[in-house]
This record gives sequence, structure tokens and C-alpha cells, in this order.
Amino acid sequence: MVQTKEQASPMAQEKFDTDIVVIGGGPGGYVCAIRAAQLGAKVTVVEKEYLGGTCLNWGCIPSKALIASADAYQSVLHSNAMGVKIDGKVSFDFDTITSRKDKIVTTLRGGVGILFKKNGVTHVEGTAKFVDKNTIEVEKDGKKQKISARNFIVATGSTIIVPKIPGLEGGQKDGIWTSDDAVMAPFVPKKLVIVGGGVIGVEFAYVFNALGSDVTVVEMMPKIIPMMDEDCSTELGKLLTRQGVKIMTGSAVEKLTKNKKAWKVAVKSGTKEESLDADVVLVAVGRRAFTDNLNLEKIGVKTSRTGIDVGEDMRTNVDNIFAIGDVNGIIQLAHVASYQGTVAAENAVRGGSRKADHKAIPNCIYTVPEVASVGLTEGQAKEQGYDVTVGKFMFRPLGKAMASGHQDGFVKIVAEKKYGEVLGVHMVGHGVTDMIHQAVVAIKLEATVEVMVDTIHAHPTMSEAVLEAYEDTHGMAIHKA
Repeated sequence: MVQTKEQASPMAQEKFDTDIVVIGGGPGGYVCAIRAAQLGAKVTVVEKEYLGGTCLNWGCIPSKALIASADAYQSVLHSNAMGVKIDGKVSFDFDTITSRKDKIVTTLRGGVGILFKKNGVTHVEGTAKFVDKNTIEVEKDGKKQKISARNFIVATGSTIIVPKIPGLEGGQKDGIWTSDDAVMAPFVPKKLVIVGGGVIGVEFAYVFNALGSDVTVVEMMPKIIPMMDEDCSTELGKLLTRQGVKIMTGSAVEKLTKNKKAWKVAVKSGTKEESLDADVVLVAVGRRAFTDNLNLEKIGVKTSRTGIDVGEDMRTNVDNIFAIGDVNGIIQLAHVASYQGTVAAENAVRGGSRKADHKAIPNCIYTVPEVASVGLTEGQAKEQGYDVTVGKFMFRPLGKAMASGHQDGFVKIVAEKKYGEVLGVHMVGHGVTDMIHQAVVAIKLEATVEVMVDTIHAHPTMSEAVLEAYEDTHGMAIHKA
């Protein structure tokens, strides 16, 4: 076993309350804790509120439950196209939708607690701050306790960014929602303005538009979901617009004012200025690393504008302290946090230097239809100097797409021209957040287009579009007209 400097130091001979303390019980923290326990460590998790963190309680899970209900409602409304006739008025019960969402969250939250008990992980409620590099103080309802440990793993996640827009100052206001508020929405607003057209913005745009809101998305960048391949952004914008969502790109919210009836949202698009009425304004411009009150500066942990600085092994500059997930600012995705948690756990318990590989990370957006990607966009590949070849295939002509009624969208392959290495795969369509993983494996293993073309895809499936897109990089897609 490789010994770290810390294990070889006199500190290793001292008595600690536990081997590892994980600060934060979200998808990074709880996965990390369980893996460390599986590897034989005595582990304590400090979580200030609910196990599962933002993802389970206010993010990934509740929003997907709302999306599923909205999609089910829309499917019934349009069932005539599938030959299914429904007599009487179709409606939805928002209280039932939210109750279902809440039950899913509490069930999964309880499941994390059960996993802790199964693996012998101790859960301590409260807010943690460092006293020194081997001690934290945990406070809950005015009561304080100190916990010492050989290693600490910071997994405190991220918090909502509220932009400096006149009218948003002074904290929470009636009719101003963040994403946390939106998943706990008490009603469906008649008119909703969403500030931000990234992942969070477009997902809530789908939900509330599907449930009858008049939705306008205001995005500063020239396109929505600006982090995705340009073709995906264009396609999703077209499809959301067709559904009834109004999208204003290259636009900025200048000011918010409230009268007796509604919010007035002043928007500037180039030289054009206009005012939008809204019952609710949803602020969805992103999140920042949450390091507040951890006392990191006291123990010398380096931070930057994006979060806690870490190496590829998830260690900070203080050798017994690690940071994983949103708080290190590398990539703000729940599955990345979980992955980094397993890397940090292994290194902390075994004293190793396993490195996190961030090359093949799936990015998923759960609108209807969905968006998914992995690897480089076409623009990024060209910027990095690759001689690029692109293949693209629409879902529309596929037998499975026709039969299931899911013909929107496409698969796009970005490959290096000379050797055929797969550089990026981008999809818009039904179920693509599940389909993307074959592309994740391809990029992880540095597969070539030739290998993927030689891989049999079942018929009839939506995944046939992936095969056809690979073939199209050589202009040889069989079913492309």
C-alpha cells in the first residue's frame, strides 16, 4: 500500500473520533461516504439539512418528477394522434402532481439513510466549520460539538446565483422564484418570465408551458443552452417555440418592478427595449460553489473564483482535505460529484493517487424532447485544431420513431477525420439521456467511427439513428435520403 505523507507523519499516531468526515450529504457526499465505508473506513457525514442534497431534494429528482407529470398530461392531450380517444375534458390536479413529487423525494431521501445504516456510516445533523486541519465544529440549534478525523472530504455543493438586477435586491420576494422555489411551486402561474436559458431555465420552461403557463425565456447569450453543440441549441429552441414557449436570446433583463397586478420585466435586446408582464419571475442563471462559513482560509485551503482548488486526485493543497462535486467548480453535475466521490474515497482510505478522468462526461437536459451530449462540440473540436468530420441523422425516418410517435430530433457525431476517433456525440430526441451512454463508452475507450459502425444496433430502435450518424461521417448512411 502506498503511504501518503499524512499517514507517515506523527499525526497518524494520534487518536481521532473517526477516520473520515464528509461535509455534505448530496450525491457527491453520500456516495463518497458509502464507498469509503465499503473500503473499511469509519465514516461520519455532516449534513446541515436533508440527505441527498440539492439534487435529490430541490434539483434533479423533483424537477424530473414534474417533467414526467407534464409530459403525461401532454401525451393525453395529444392522444388522438395515436388513435386513443378520451371522452370528456382532460385536466390535471397540481396538488396531486406535487404530492407525487414529494413522495418520490422523501422515499429516496429515506433510502440514503437506510444505505448509511447498512454500511455503518454515522450521520450528524448540523453546519460544519473547520477549527484546524483535523477538527471541525458542528452546530445545530445552538448546540456545538467537535469532531476530529484523519481526513476530511468537503462536498458542500453549490448555491443559487441571484444576478444584480434592480428589483431583485433584498432577498426573497413574492412572485420571484429561484429553482428551489419552482420545484415547490404552490401554483401554476398564468404568465412566467424565466431569466436564463440554460439547463434549469429550459427544463422549467417545458414544465410550466406544458401545464398552461404563458412562458418567456430571456437569455443573454445568442442561443439557449449555450454550453451545448450549436445544432442542439437550435433544434431545442425550434421545438420549444413550436410548443408555445417564447424565447428571447441575445437579451438582458434590465430591471424588475412590481405593481398591484404583476411584475414588469424590462428587457433589452440590442437597441430594442420592451416590457414583459409576469405573475412570477423565475431566476435561473446558474449556481456557485458553496464554501460559506467553512473557515477554509483558517486552515490554508486554497480557493478560486470557481470554488475549492483540487488536483486530479481531488486533494486540496492541504494533504488530508479533499473537495468533490460542485464545490470544486470543475463541472456542476450530480453524476460527476458521485464519480469524484469514489475517487476521493479511494485516495483518502488507501492513501492512493487515483486520478479523476473528466474526458467522457454525459450532459443531459430533460426537456421533452431531451438533449444529451458527451465530448467535444463541433465548435470546440475545430478550436482545438482537429480536422473534423461530422455525421448527422434525424430520428424522423426511423421505424421505431414513427411507431412510437417520437420523430423529433437527431443524432450528431463529431469525429477526427484522419483516424476516425470519436470526439463528441450530441443528441436531441426522445430518450436520448439514456441513449447517450453508448457514446460515453466510445469516447472513454477512444473508439473510432469504424469500430462503432461495426457494432450491431438492434432494429427497430431509436438507437439506430446513432449507427446511421456514424455511417454519415463517411457519407454512407443507408437510410439518409
